[in-house]
Amino acid sequence: QAELPRSSPLPPFDVCARPAAMGKVHGSLARAGKVKNQTPKVAKAEKKKSLTGRAKKRFVYNRRFVSVVKGGPKRGPNSNMK
Repeated sequence: QAELPRSSPLPPFDVCARPAAMGKVHGSLARAGKVKNQTPKVAKAEKKKSLTGRAKKRFVYNRRFVSVVKGGPKRGPNSNMK
């Protein structure tokens, strides 16, 4: 087998090279849930019951087609711009 001339002075490298520590990428399980546990607990606020059935269809129709503001740029359904 003839040796091919190399154009670069760098040593050859393996294309399928793997990291030295196999599988240890995301840290130890001792720190699992750290951020969630140190976040202060906030009680859920009370909100009114959501509409169902015909009443919901009526609400969505009115929101989309009846009470739209003419003129100005279109806004998405979650926009807070006035």
